[in-house]
Amino acid sequence: MRAAPKSAPNRICRAAGLNREFFDMSLGSVSAFFAARAPDIEVVVTQSSSATVVLAAEAHGVLPAQIAKTICLRVGDRTMLVVTSGIARLDNRKFKDRFSGKPRMLDAQEVVAATSHPVGGVCPFGLPSPLPVYCDVSLREFAEVVPAAGATNAAVRIPPQRMVDLTGAEWVDVCQA
Repeated sequence: MRAAPKSAPNRICRAAGLNREFFDMSLGSVSAFFAARAPDIEVVVTQSSSATVVLAAEAHGVLPAQIAKTICLRVGDRTMLVVTSGIARLDNRKFKDRFSGKPRMLDAQEVVAATSHPVGGVCPFGLPSPLPVYCDVSLREFAEVVPAAGATNAAVRIPPQRMVDLTGAEWVDVCQA
């Protein structure tokens, strides 16, 4: 893992209202996930925040569409992660047809409880317990995408199909064309 200066995590934690131990735990769970399942994939920690699609694209030198944004949703009593292209928007009709219900985005505290990752660092890696993961077909346009990696300044570069394989995700078509 390439590390940012020690002051960067402290600054990010203060800005996000998180304690440093939480930051290290979330980033650590993602690093452990890759160390065990894909040691060739490097977790990249930047000095600047990559908590939004635009910031992440700038920090990693890719198109905003190449950012793989992970959305934590609930349908009824089912919590799930949906990973889409950074510029894709959910299509409510497609989503409802696929999942038999209307999606509700979880609030920041619910996201942390479900994933152990802060908003802006949510990813399908290093989860405390299994959650269903769905990757939208909008990601297939790219040979490589950049999802967050458990912190608001951490990410990985990964082929979309490899992300699906590593997380046990299912391909879905739930975004606007």
